[in-house]
Amino acid sequence: MQIGIVGLGRMGANIARRLLRNGHSVAAYDHAREAADAVRGDGVCVAQDLQRFVEALAAPRHIWLMLPAGGPTEAAFQTLLGLVSPGDLIVDGGNTYWKHDLARASQASARGVAYVDAGVSGGVWGLERGYCLMVGGEARDVERLRPILDDLAPPGAPLNTFAGAARPGFVHAGGVGSGHFAKMVHNGIEYGMMQALAEGLDILQHADAPVVPEPLRLSMDVAAVAQAWRQGSVIQSWLLDLAADALTRDPELAAYQGQVGDSGEGRWTVEAAMDEEVAADVLATAVFARFRSRQVHTFGEKVLSAMRAGFGGHKEGQAPA
Repeated sequence: MQIGIVGLGRMGANIARRLLRNGHSVAAYDHAREAADAVRGDGVCVAQDLQRFVEALAAPRHIWLMLPAGGPTEAAFQTLLGLVSPGDLIVDGGNTYWKHDLARASQASARGVAYVDAGVSGGVWGLERGYCLMVGGEARDVERLRPILDDLAPPGAPLNTFAGAARPGFVHAGGVGSGHFAKMVHNGIEYGMMQALAEGLDILQHADAPVVPEPLRLSMDVAAVAQAWRQGSVIQSWLLDLAADALTRDPELAAYQGQVGDSGEGRWTVEAAMDEEVAADVLATAVFARFRSRQVHTFGEKVLSAMRAGFGGHKEGQAPA
């Protein structure tokens, strides 16, 4: 199947490579020359601008946006909407706020263009492991993308065409907006899980702190404890794996300042909880903890930074070399 990808950052480039490996034809565009050059050698047909990008795709076109949420995605979407034809399909695979999907789907529909939103989780590891996909849109539009979604999902995760029923690594979550809503909540939960791990490891790290009376100091090997938790414990997880590996390489996490960024989904999850009058104490606290980290940095926040670097390649808050 032919697919066009706009945005060749950490995720977009690896999505292109994974689809190439599975026999798909990929055309792409990125305004950054370095990003374009990085995938051209892999066999991706890279266009010089969006006009030529659209011209390189056979109708009916399937275009996947993999851009930062907000301005970059909106600008690309509006430009593409003026270039594509009725019968084409646009997928937004970035971390877009779900309410924006509703407006874009309406604009696309008015021009006879289909719209699908896809929440994508997997970070820089998705190239090899596959991506967890949360997709929203009309069933017929999701079905059109079946060959693409099937090969992006982890092995052994056959695509399911029934809305609301999940298969490992993939779900057609519902109508337009539901894919990004599911990804938003996924990331909100991620914040809470990461915060719990970070605080627990911070407590272990401080078992020998000066404030602890000397007879009670435990000489904790934090990295070894984290490594032990990875096997057989009820808190084993990929996030724990990343934290344990980072601690094993650098027990003091000296490479990280502990300034932890957020890309919006955690905030949106808390806003949704407020709109729905659902208590989300842990998730809200986890978001506020990230705000605090930009003023006062703790060892636990270094753990958060290490986990973010591990799964997503996020480089913020790293200590100078």
